[in-house]
Amino acid sequence: MKIGVPREVKNHEYRVGMTPAAVRELTSHNHEVLVETGAGAAIGFSDGLYRDAGAQILDDGAAVFAAARLIVKVKEPQTGERALLTADHTLFTYLHLAPDKAQTDDLVRSGAICIAYETVTDGRGRLPLLAPMSEVAGRMSIQAGAHCLEKNLGGRGVLLGGVPGVAPARVTVIGGGTVGQNAVAMAVGLGAQVTVLDRNMDTLRELDHLYGNRIITLFSNAETLEHSVIDSDLVIGGVLIPGASAPKLVTRDMVARMLEGSVIVDVAIDQGGCTETSRPTTHDAPTYLVDGVVHYCVANMPGAVARTSTLALNNVTLPFIVALANRGPEQALREDVHLLHGLNVYQGKITYGEVAQATGHAFTDPASLLGI
Repeated sequence: MKIGVPREVKNHEYRVGMTPAAVRELTSHNHEVLVETGAGAAIGFSDGLYRDAGAQILDDGAAVFAAARLIVKVKEPQTGERALLTADHTLFTYLHLAPDKAQTDDLVRSGAICIAYETVTDGRGRLPLLAPMSEVAGRMSIQAGAHCLEKNLGGRGVLLGGVPGVAPARVTVIGGGTVGQNAVAMAVGLGAQVTVLDRNMDTLRELDHLYGNRIITLFSNAETLEHSVIDSDLVIGGVLIPGASAPKLVTRDMVARMLEGSVIVDVAIDQGGCTETSRPTTHDAPTYLVDGVVHYCVANMPGAVARTSTLALNNVTLPFIVALANRGPEQALREDVHLLHGLNVYQGKITYGEVAQATGHAFTDPASLLGI
């Protein structure tokens, strides 16, 4: 199979869909890998390294899309890229379709098979292709939040861990999943006063067992959430409903009642954000103010540490890329129910329920389309 790796074109996105090591794995299976020139150059993966791994280097993204049948990316295809997709393509990347009707409509019109990293599952119901980026984003959220608390960036002028004789910053983490767990680890390590909210008591017990009295765990309801958010210097939004738009848990009223210069880092922004005042930002202009509260809502946070993120992502995507290439997309989807859960769009039909509901499209059972 011909596998295409275009250069990412989203703002300050330096990750790449396949590393030279991943290319070598695919070429060892007698597949052709077509890489756009410069696709990995920003993070130390030169065209020469890709050639040494067996890839062909093409001059631009359009040539990659025209020649390849399996397109492997990192971020959702941008408008110009979506125009290059046809019914002959299988697209394997992060999509985050629920809050993005325009992208959904374009992918439906393309007729392509579109498999989203973020809804592929494993035997324990987890999201293995989302996990490494959630780990990165969770850790980065504290790093970014601590920076935004600095006065010159509009923050309160608070040091996250405080100093002897001065209280540390109060950090509230909404959601105890992968993002939340990594945010908690970083915040505790820096000496912040940390509160984490979740509705899963098993999750709260695990965090309590791990950190004991170094953190406060709270069952999330309207009252505990409101009090925690309003009293915080830094709020991390790490809520996830797989494939669906994130619930708006932090209201405009809560934001208006927060202390001036406090910070919200909405890691759920890829799925629309969990704060009513959140809107996507870029690494060029990562923050904005609402009622004196700094909002950091960069939709591709892990792109800032692109080499680490690319290596972590390839560790988990490579087996699925090999399966798609070796068996062909339809057979690979038939044989692996976990990969099938990643199927969001198939030949003009929406095959993921939450995406259909959020975007107003009809839902079609993927099993019926694939004859399972």
